[in-house]
Amino acid sequence: MHRFGHRFCALALTGLLVIANSAGAFAADITVFGAASLGDALTEIAKDYQKDKGRSVAVSPAASSALAHQIEASGGADLFISADLAWMDYLDSKGLIAHDSRVNLLGNRLVLIAPRNTNSKIVIRPGFDLAGALKGGRLAMADPDSVPAGKYGRAALMALGAWKNVAGHLVAAENVRVALAYVARGEAPLGIVYETDAKAEPGVTVVGVFPENSHPPILYPAALTKDAVPAAKSFLAYLSSPTARAVFVKDGFTVLTK
Repeated sequence: MHRFGHRFCALALTGLLVIANSAGAFAADITVFGAASLGDALTEIAKDYQKDKGRSVAVSPAASSALAHQIEASGGADLFISADLAWMDYLDSKGLIAHDSRVNLLGNRLVLIAPRNTNSKIVIRPGFDLAGALKGGRLAMADPDSVPAGKYGRAALMALGAWKNVAGHLVAAENVRVALAYVARGEAPLGIVYETDAKAEPGVTVVGVFPENSHPPILYPAALTKDAVPAAKSFLAYLSSPTARAVFVKDGFTVLTK
């Protein structure tokens, strides 16, 4: 089987992992479903929150699409943080979040990455030859049909005139962290991820930054779910505290709340 042939198995497992994570979270006071790119930051903030407030927080990171479908199917979360507006809008339209609690929490940037020892840089501009830069390899990115990072990536490549030549040479991962791993392991020569993901992985280097006007703004909305425990409101507020802001900034996010 091709080294990427396990993708569909991984996709199937994504839902199971989310269920397992949420099931294991019942012992915690608060359960947070957060986009995969937020996993490290939320885990650190959850530990800080427990020290400060004495309440435990379980964090379940995965693709925003998988988390939204999990909330729709059986709940399990007190707070949802998506990597784009669309999946939050989806739950909002179904009455599954507390609309008045919704806030745009963070911003991010989209970058092109290569394995760590790559020395060359790529100027990302209209008409740039991304297909040529792959040199016969594949481009790793989150699934552009469902995962926010992939949607942003496809939008940027279409705007820059590069999508047509690379669309048949993708490694579409179930979330952005898996795409990151493909490049870090050398299984793909290039990948599109968030700047924060690249910063968190020593096995990759940033070879180019996508112009912000090439894709919709990368926003992370947060909201309480309709069945959230009362304590979850406190954690949502804590995400805008100086302690949490410092973690987000350290990890490379743009903090939008004050």
